[in-house]
Amino acid sequence: MSRIKDLFQKKSNRVLNVYCTAGYPKLNSTLEVLKALQENGADLIELGMPYSDPLADGPVIQNSGLVALANAMTIETLFAQLKDARKEINVPIILMGYMNPVLQYGFERFCKEAADVGVDGLILPDLPEYEFETEYGAIIKQYGLDFIFLVTPETSDERIKKLDSLSTGFLYAVSSSSTTGSDKNMTDVNAYLQKLKAMQLKNPVLVGFGIKDKQTFDAACANANGAIIGTAYIKALENATDVSETTKKFLKAIV
Repeated sequence: MSRIKDLFQKKSNRVLNVYCTAGYPKLNSTLEVLKALQENGADLIELGMPYSDPLADGPVIQNSGLVALANAMTIETLFAQLKDARKEINVPIILMGYMNPVLQYGFERFCKEAADVGVDGLILPDLPEYEFETEYGAIIKQYGLDFIFLVTPETSDERIKKLDSLSTGFLYAVSSSSTTGSDKNMTDVNAYLQKLKAMQLKNPVLVGFGIKDKQTFDAACANANGAIIGTAYIKALENATDVSETTKKFLKAIV
């Protein structure tokens, strides 16, 4: 059983997934941030691989990626940093990124090395469903990695069911068709989440985009299994002198 599936069997609601950027705020911050998140209540960690053209990311996460790239973060460096991470990190880790750098690295090589260092799943928003089904999905499965698709309020019911059937781990419900970090009308989001709940999907549902504090986390959890916080946490890290203390203070206010 995957760590992600195991997590949702043990904790079916109020699952907190926190996004951080590999190599941010400093090149060697990655493991320090993972440890701080684990120790202070994150159930799941979404680790962003910086890329120069991140289509789903808002300005705060984009900037963290640019800082990480300037710090010389690469996929190769990330895997080196994660090599012994499982000696200390027990929570599931998902790598979030874009196809271009993964293809340049070599897709199968990427999946193999991700699995070797204990990564549990992948989010690649620009991997189309057709290519997943015909080419890449089999490789992802071969290395025992979960793959998470994204759905939005504009996604048709038929397509939601299709993407749910292809996803493993959980389904990522984007709160609206925008970039990360935008403010959302939680009333509209709740109607959308209630619709997903009524569809009795195969996977647990986590909500992302616009979840930034206890109020929005609680609202998201009312009709989903949990939520994903990214931009607000990256903002908190921007001027952090102590990653552990900043993370503790940030998460304490939410959980």
